[in-house]
Amino acid sequence: MKSSDKNYLFSEMTEKLKTYNPTNWNEISSSLADIKENAPPLEQLSRSEFLEKVRTGLAFWTFDFGIDGVSIEISKYAQCLQDILSNEKKASIHFIAGDFHPQADNIIKAEWKRHRISHANGWLKWDRGIWFEKLFYQDMKENSEISHKIAVEIWNQAVDLVKKLGAYIAEKEISLLIPVNVNSNPGNMATGLCTILVSELMGIYVLNSNHDFYWEGGKAASERKPGEAPGPRDKFFHNINNTPFFSFFKKIYPWNGRRWIQVNINALQSKTLIENNGFFRDRIFEISTSVSKAFFREYSKEDIKSVRLRMAHILSDGNPLIRTIAVRSHLQNLEKWMTDQKPLVCSNHDGQSLDLTSDQIIYFLQPTRIIDRKRIEKNLHLIGALLQYPPFLYEFDKNKKQQIVLHITGPAPIEHQAGLEIVLKAYIDVISQVPETIADRLFLAFSVGIEKHPSFHGKKFKRLTIEDIYQLATIVLFPSETEGRGLPIIESSAAGIPLICSRDQPEEIFAGVVGEDLPEDQQIHYIPFPEEDFPESFLNKITGLLLCPEKWERHKKHNIAAIHKRYSRKVMHENFHKYLDELLNTK
Repeated sequence: MKSSDKNYLFSEMTEKLKTYNPTNWNEISSSLADIKENAPPLEQLSRSEFLEKVRTGLAFWTFDFGIDGVSIEISKYAQCLQDILSNEKKASIHFIAGDFHPQADNIIKAEWKRHRISHANGWLKWDRGIWFEKLFYQDMKENSEISHKIAVEIWNQAVDLVKKLGAYIAEKEISLLIPVNVNSNPGNMATGLCTILVSELMGIYVLNSNHDFYWEGGKAASERKPGEAPGPRDKFFHNINNTPFFSFFKKIYPWNGRRWIQVNINALQSKTLIENNGFFRDRIFEISTSVSKAFFREYSKEDIKSVRLRMAHILSDGNPLIRTIAVRSHLQNLEKWMTDQKPLVCSNHDGQSLDLTSDQIIYFLQPTRIIDRKRIEKNLHLIGALLQYPPFLYEFDKNKKQQIVLHITGPAPIEHQAGLEIVLKAYIDVISQVPETIADRLFLAFSVGIEKHPSFHGKKFKRLTIEDIYQLATIVLFPSETEGRGLPIIESSAAGIPLICSRDQPEEIFAGVVGEDLPEDQQIHYIPFPEEDFPESFLNKITGLLLCPEKWERHKKHNIAAIHKRYSRKVMHENFHKYLDELLNTK
């Protein structure tokens, strides 16, 4: 058998792994060093031979697929590779993950193959969060019995995952693996270690796609200045004083393998890998997003009404008129809803009616999942401030038909239930501070990533697309604390919708997304989301925009033109050609 044969390599790998029995973090690190040193030799391939191998089988590999930003970007990468690899033979593209949520149907094409590997998901969905808790929240002292036990557990779990992932790679003749966040955002250490073992022992090329790193929004407590607020990823530094553990941890996030290249979503990530982690510049790349042409389509009033009607059917389980649920009841039953999230609209009282097709709706859209760092409760603070601002309140109170909807499009991961509770309580605070006649016209909608409903078929409705979703909005809200890129900034601008967003961290990344260092015609126009109180000048500006949407028309045209210039599919194609060439030229 040739040493490049996948089944042979899988068999060799499973036998070789039996010879390693590490008992602590140092021994795992030593085992990895030995495996890397004795990896299968590189094949000498022509470009056409290499591309044929990749065309025969490539796989995206992550914790789970849903409707989150990472999953959406992966679908763009997959389409790009299908475009550039397919000839008379279509590229064989696989999606491998610990879980596939129903919303993944919106972005994964039927022809792309799916494969689920149990226990590969991350965070609280990795064995109910037991190991994540032990690694990143509980003390694990150096050379302690618990440290050694957890090291052995992670190794054994990784080996179990290796057998599952390796078997699928061998069966489907996969030559290119594209892990996304698996080896940069430590949701499951066993999954991260598994990726390294499979790639090194089976000689698999790896395009390691990094959207989020553990150090973004995280640092050791000892490095924080007095009074500095903790970061959302500080937990990953909880056991930094366990040197063998943290040394291994840094080594695999990300792995500097011979067949690996790193593809990041911003230049700051690349700079950190080169300057702090010792990676070579020629193995580090950045990738931009791409925006489909559908975003630039002009929607008529009837088109927008159609989008809102279809969304109403999703939010009301098939009816054009929405019947709401009292927010206090929803909060009481939240734990049950979290296990089986279905679209709904909350209101002050049970059974209120809402017609989304009305032209009297002020529609605020938060096009994200419900995650703590998105700070969605700030949207309610904004609405509350508007309702306390006399010029806006006067106009809203005068027009008794006018209603306000805040629509959050994505689901709430189980580990962020507390964050959702904060959002619901912020909504309750708003409706508690205004007269009933006002409170009864404020609604909070959750579509949990759903873009179609069974009723669509009988009514000959088309499923909603991401481009449609943005057209629901009067204004898009995006008050995030941290972002690796911030897709809603780009997508709302492409759709021509006004955007109120915070200057999220890292600040240099935000500056790059909005194009502060670019010529003015390529910069994104947005309204800054205040960090503290809402000044009168801000409330006056938003009131004017809500009452006279045409004020945004100049900015709309500008943003659409800027996105056209910066985020074309052609640029993404050129980037992937470059990545494939670098993998081919691996020495």
